[in-house]
Amino acid sequence: MEPVLTCLLASFIGAAAFAPSTGRVSSSALKMSFAGELGAQPPLGFWDPLGLLNNADQERFDRLRTVEIKHGRISMLAILGHIATTYGWRLPGNTGIEEGAIPYSEMKAGLAVFNTLPVNRVFEVILAVGLIEVGFAARKDEIEAAQLSASKWDAATIAKKSAIELNNGRAAQMGILALMVHEKINNNPYIINDLLGAPVPFN
Repeated sequence: MEPVLTCLLASFIGAAAFAPSTGRVSSSALKMSFAGELGAQPPLGFWDPLGLLNNADQERFDRLRTVEIKHGRISMLAILGHIATTYGWRLPGNTGIEEGAIPYSEMKAGLAVFNTLPVNRVFEVILAVGLIEVGFAARKDEIEAAQLSASKWDAATIAKKSAIELNNGRAAQMGILALMVHEKINNNPYIINDLLGAPVPFN
């Protein structure tokens, strides 16, 4: 259940960062400045139920915004990966050249992969993700500026696309959390498909 709890905490932190504070801020001007930020939109507007932005300055807001975007992007990739592996797509090859290596085709989907993937391969994945994170963080501003420049979008389009990314990321955080929770409850992460009369075989 540790991954579930971790994802739950990450989702609350990410989603709550932009979202009307229940606590008191240092000034109405500070609160209003955040209320006008991208991502504060109907029907909730500026919503911060955990009070993460109480007495916060712009630097803290920007930090939480960065975290929210990152969690959203990771969650969108996680949703895509969950759907693809549930469908049956796997990488070719196996988990190693040593005796007893397991073909990737035999890997389970979802959190159940940790029951079949060797521990050393888990650490390799964590290391690879860490290296990607460090590399991207070092060039984040440069990469994003280059992408926006190549897009040829005007300021209004960039704001619209950024809002779409924020909303998709928020939905994905809730979505991957729901998939993990329902997998642990009864091994049926796609329970909504059952409710719609189109069950999805899982593991």
